Amino acid sequence: MKKQKALLSNGLWFNSEAEQAVAFYQSVFPDSAVYETMYYGKEGFEMHQKPEGSVLAINFQLFGTQFQAINGGPVFQINPSVSYFIICDNADEANRYWDALKPKGKVLMDIDSYPWSERYGWVEDQFGLSWQIFTGTPNSGKQKICPSLLFVGAQQGHAEEAMHFYTSVFPDSQIEMIQKYPEGGEDPADTVMYGEFRLAGQVFTATDSAQEHAFQFNEGVSFIVNCSTQAEIDYYWDRLLVGGKESECGWLKDRFGMSWQVVPEQLDRMLADPDKAKVERVTKACMKMRKFDLAQLEQAFNSTL
Repeated sequence: MKKQKALLSNGLWFNSEAEQAVAFYQSVFPDSAVYETMYYGKEGFEMHQKPEGSVLAINFQLFGTQFQAINGGPVFQINPSVSYFIICDNADEANRYWDALKPKGKVLMDIDSYPWSERYGWVEDQFGLSWQIFTGTPNSGKQKICPSLLFVGAQQGHAEEAMHFYTSVFPDSQIEMIQKYPEGGEDPADTVMYGEFRLAGQVFTATDSAQEHAFQFNEGVSFIVNCSTQAEIDYYWDRLLVGGKESECGWLKDRFGMSWQVVPEQLDRMLADPDKAKVERVTKACMKMRKFDLAQLEQAFNSTL
């Protein structure tokens, strides 16, 4: 199944459980589909200790929100610094998602009635991904699944700055609302209790937390910028990298510690090609790059040597 890629999609890093995780999410969410699968070539063991022919990555969607699950080895682990809101129409729907996601997982906030939601719960599923099940209709409920960023530790207090930064980078972006903590609470009153913003038309949320947490942003969850041209790659790479740090194969950390993959949308097609020689050449080219060079990748893919 081929699908038009959104400008932004969600990257989930697994050790070797990507196939099982995607199958599980498809069983939980009725509106879901897998639309592309990529496999390791013989360089897989050198890269991530994965055998040739094993699954490298799976592109899939849940209620229209696009994800990529990668089998990358035990280097990074998903944590609750990035979670996903599930916007439910009523308590019965919220209970169904809670009952489906909770087994073998970890409860972060028990499902109950709260001042901000008739039925809300926060749960980490069996694969470590966190979900905030919320009964309500923010932004008219048009987006069922929304990424949520939790700014903790050294990043606490930077949620509002990050919202302004991200909305300045992407088109069709704006801050929808910012609610600050009240005076006299555990969190400073000038920090974000709840923020909602759009990036490239997609709804995100952000929160500051001054409480102690044993996690921070890492590569376990990243955001993928799907670019169609080298000019787009250059633009997003250069803008997101300001104050941040570049890494290999199109990865970077921005100045808030959030991980981004700035990639040509053509790359997945190249890596999914049945011609193993083409996949091998493209993989080797990728391994030499930090920011992606689309012309070099296409040259490697189309080479007859």
